[in-house]
Amino acid sequence: MTETLERPAPGLLARYRALTRTDTGRRTVITAGAVLTALVSVWALSVGGALIGLDDAISTLWAKVTASPPGDAATARVRLQVWELRVPRVLLSLVAGAALAVAGVLFQGLLRNPLVSPYTLGIAPAAAFGASYVIVFLGRETAGPSGELWIVLGALLAAVVSSGFVLALAATRSSDPSTLILLGIAVTQFFTAATAVLQFTADQETLAVIAQWMWGSVNGAVWREVVIVGLLFGLTYPLVQRRAGALNAIAFAGDDAAKSLGVPVTRTRLWLLGLAVALTAVTISFTGIIGFVGLVAPHIARLLIGSNHRFLLPFSAVIGGLLLVVADSAGRTVLDPAVVPVGIVDALIGAPVFLYLILAKRRATT
Repeated sequence: MTETLERPAPGLLARYRALTRTDTGRRTVITAGAVLTALVSVWALSVGGALIGLDDAISTLWAKVTASPPGDAATARVRLQVWELRVPRVLLSLVAGAALAVAGVLFQGLLRNPLVSPYTLGIAPAAAFGASYVIVFLGRETAGPSGELWIVLGALLAAVVSSGFVLALAATRSSDPSTLILLGIAVTQFFTAATAVLQFTADQETLAVIAQWMWGSVNGAVWREVVIVGLLFGLTYPLVQRRAGALNAIAFAGDDAAKSLGVPVTRTRLWLLGLAVALTAVTISFTGIIGFVGLVAPHIARLLIGSNHRFLLPFSAVIGGLLLVVADSAGRTVLDPAVVPVGIVDALIGAPVFLYLILAKRRATT
């Protein structure tokens, strides 16, 4: 009598891999990630020092959608706290995380190096120098709204000028990736040293303000910042997504093969790098230095959905927004009533997840 050996049913990991081999499956994963991010964002509205529950957050959102009156004074106060304080904070986390993640995908693909981030061209160190210079120059006047505006302008101007200088130099060498990376390293070292000089000459109060800005935070987010960053991302992302095919050619085939396919490599690289610089510079001018999300979000998305930039770009935006919302929520609760800057929490959460996914991928391939 012959026994029939049945093949074991595929596990969850094998089923997931089979799902992400098709375009429909990848779109399903992106949609599921977007839904999860939306649910986490609504939950994040109930996180904080004030005793505002999830039902209060949902009722506030519903009231804004339906334009219903608040009722009593207590309800009006809760709705004001949710809508004016927590909703801008969560939305800024979402759009900032998405912008930095998409910028990270562009840098890694265009420079063909998975270890680079939006700060490879020295954008963050230049912004830190610009903000630090304004903080030292204005001193205690940075506490007001006008002082915060000057800090944002200083960071943005320094980041844009530095990045423009690097891209202009790289253009003389046909935007060679290795040249861009080396120029970025040189610019990073220069502005890091310049910022250290400013910190060395600052008093303790000014030094604390500089340190707080450099760790990154979405504390005190206002609707104006959400609108500016969101509008920039909304205008930039379609332009980037439209060039996903050219980005695939440059990232996977190399410059020569991409040129043979009809891709204007130099113009495409400088154009997309310019968009990545704009996303990064504007975002961190409002949030401060939030560095890890631009590196880890594209890697997480790539490990989960593959390297095709048609799907990697939107999924990285979803992952980046989710990471920053979770990091900010954790920073508000772990040491309550103290608030841990989101840049610190982002690195503490993202690094273990990043290591786990890399090790899991290595185990799967051995």
